[in-house]
Amino acid sequence: MTDEFDSDFSRSTAELDRPNSTFSELEPAALLAAACGKIRDSLRKGQHEMADWQGGPLAVSAVPGAGKSTGMAAAAAIAIARHRLYNRRQLIVVTFTRSAAANIKAKIRQRLAELSLYQGGFAVHTLHGLALNIAMRHPNLSGLNLENSTLVTPTQNHRLIRTCVELWIAENPRRYQVLLEGQQFDGEETERLRRQSVLRTEILPQLAKTVIHEAKSSGLFPEQLLEMSALDSADGYEILAVAGGLYQKYQALLRSRELIDYDEMILAALRVLNDPGARAIEQKQVFAVFEDEAQDSTPLQTKLLKILASETDSPNSLENFIRVGDPNQAINSTFTPADPIYFRKFCEDCQIENKLATMDGAGRSTQVIIDAANFMLQWVNKSELAGTEQPFRSQTIKPVPSDDPQQNANPAPIGRGLELHSPRDVYHTVELIGKRVIELVEEFLPADFAWGSHEKNLESGDEENRAKLPLENLKSMAVLVRENKQGKFIKEVLENPKKHGLSCDLRKYGIKIEDVGERDRHSQVPWEILTLLQFLDRPHSPDYLKAALKILGDSNRQLIPKQDYNAFATSPEQFLYPGPLDPQQSEQVRKCRYFCCGLLQARLELPPYQIISFLALSLQYDQTELATADKLAERVAIQTAGNNSMRSILDVLSEIVSSERFEPVDADDKIEERYTSKGQLTIITMHKAKGLDWDCVFLPFLHDQTIPGSLRVLPQARFLGDFTLAEVARAQIRASLHEKYPLPNLGEAWEQAGYLKTAEEFRLLYVAMTRAKSLLWMATEKKGPFTWNKPENLQEQKPCPVMPVLKQNFPGNVML
Repeated sequence: MTDEFDSDFSRSTAELDRPNSTFSELEPAALLAAACGKIRDSLRKGQHEMADWQGGPLAVSAVPGAGKSTGMAAAAAIAIARHRLYNRRQLIVVTFTRSAAANIKAKIRQRLAELSLYQGGFAVHTLHGLALNIAMRHPNLSGLNLENSTLVTPTQNHRLIRTCVELWIAENPRRYQVLLEGQQFDGEETERLRRQSVLRTEILPQLAKTVIHEAKSSGLFPEQLLEMSALDSADGYEILAVAGGLYQKYQALLRSRELIDYDEMILAALRVLNDPGARAIEQKQVFAVFEDEAQDSTPLQTKLLKILASETDSPNSLENFIRVGDPNQAINSTFTPADPIYFRKFCEDCQIENKLATMDGAGRSTQVIIDAANFMLQWVNKSELAGTEQPFRSQTIKPVPSDDPQQNANPAPIGRGLELHSPRDVYHTVELIGKRVIELVEEFLPADFAWGSHEKNLESGDEENRAKLPLENLKSMAVLVRENKQGKFIKEVLENPKKHGLSCDLRKYGIKIEDVGERDRHSQVPWEILTLLQFLDRPHSPDYLKAALKILGDSNRQLIPKQDYNAFATSPEQFLYPGPLDPQQSEQVRKCRYFCCGLLQARLELPPYQIISFLALSLQYDQTELATADKLAERVAIQTAGNNSMRSILDVLSEIVSSERFEPVDADDKIEERYTSKGQLTIITMHKAKGLDWDCVFLPFLHDQTIPGSLRVLPQARFLGDFTLAEVARAQIRASLHEKYPLPNLGEAWEQAGYLKTAEEFRLLYVAMTRAKSLLWMATEKKGPFTWNKPENLQEQKPCPVMPVLKQNFPGNVML
């Protein structure tokens, strides 16, 4: 079939090269081959190897901005056409996130439409979604039954983790006593109680959470951790034995309470595929697997995909498996077992077999930004700052040729393209960002734009001012921060310029500030619902009333007039049910009362299981938030089955809000558009910015304590030593996975954990730098806060090690 297609491809291409030949003269098969050839010709040279793939493994190492998803979508459509795939013999495309899955699905459908083919023959999944589908098709083999099970994503404060800690302590008094005594202990009772509290509430829960996820998603069972512990005789605390015991208790609790976690989905799918009959059924439906963001896969996830990509009748043949990724953008390895070493090894193995494609041409950034990113990569690798770790694969970004199909590829720089600043402190940085943003808006407005009429309504609010801006002429702009607290600080200072002595006011120019950490309220749905339910349960509580009013009057929602709620929240009964002798309420207060009384009336009339959906509608949630609220209501209904009283609902919601990472439903297919809109300033973390790009990117607060930073041991935990049990255990588990024996001792493991963090932080900076198209603005302040919990407490700060060498090698880009 493939030879036939390729023959048609060659023949149709030759026929089209004849003078006066047209598509209509070709046979249907040749016509399809010609259309595939047209798609191939629209790709870059680095993408051709994906489009030409006909089977077997293929590694694709792609630099930032190389067009991975474009190449993968084209290759998928051509493969569907070439091998005549259909829904019972299809191509499986796997991505890291739901939004990426929606994006690649749309691109493949567009390419199939260009080929005039039915938009089937493929399926796009996230890794966990694919695993869950397999497990649910074979419940007897997987052991999963979602009708009776509840999906949890426990944090270290989750009741599940706390319970397994208490059970382990009760059964292991000797090991617990060793931990309690630490490096030295004089037996003083107050100190004993303090250490007990720290062990029970902080150290052991963190160890449990870290090790369970690390081991489970690497395919290790509790018994294997206990065996590994026996190999480490020098560890007086027997950390892996403690971790293995906690892991055992956790698994037992999951089974007894009919709970599952995300790692269990992968294990359940593998249990299915271990059965020869089920494996044959699943493999017969899969022609090949295309994996995006392969650098973020764990060993267990890769094992699952390789099994699916293998032939049922030829188990020893090479799997049809394309893996696309960039090990230099691996930024999840410090909190997942995804280690770039695995994808690097896959690339090396494929290179030996001449099955490695390198996509090093990228049209995203202007030349000076490419030069800065390449320089940083090479300098960090030579610096040995990450010790035994090699942060980057030796791969540089190259600009694309002038005839590249991408419009405005490698755009011209804005200003100098790269601007390196040294502000006096973090407040000065925010002022410089504000001024530069205003300059960018003024620079790209059309010459005939009437600023005079625009400034007449400065008091009308930034939305009205923004409506007057010709957004199509403006640039997309973003501030990338290392943590959300930094973003919160930037927004607070920019929105209150007079308070902080700033001379720039973005509101006057209609520039919207989109703080992703604050505005991405999907994850806030459980907290908002809980807050309103607490008010409905106890409406006469001043605290609950005030909290509910704040949500209802939120500036993004404005369901009630914004005002000083303290004035009437202190007397809930008088506010909700005013008597004839009480002072007359203003119109604004009455609107608040009517809304609150409407909620209370619904509380009396609706059954408890409907109240969450009612509140979601009352809050005027968007599509994504409504879907998240429905998911939350379903979760609560499962956990309160048989006792759906208000008290039970509140208990379940409190547990979810306080100690669990509740995953929102990602129903918004315009996330990228929302974050990269022109004429707005997006504030987003470096992690969340991966996969996005902007014309202008600002990177503030580049200090040594932030990037690369260092692992911290909290003062209250230092009685165990100058390390943390969780990071030592993680480093030892990784050493065993890489077959590095003997396992590192406490000191060696802690040192390796530090190197892992340093390497990943530099990769994170590389990702941040390569988000910029035409302007990359970087700053390292002379003074910054020790902790972003108190940004006003400034002290001298050392610069991120990369900044001085960038200034030295790009002197023309240093801003004075």
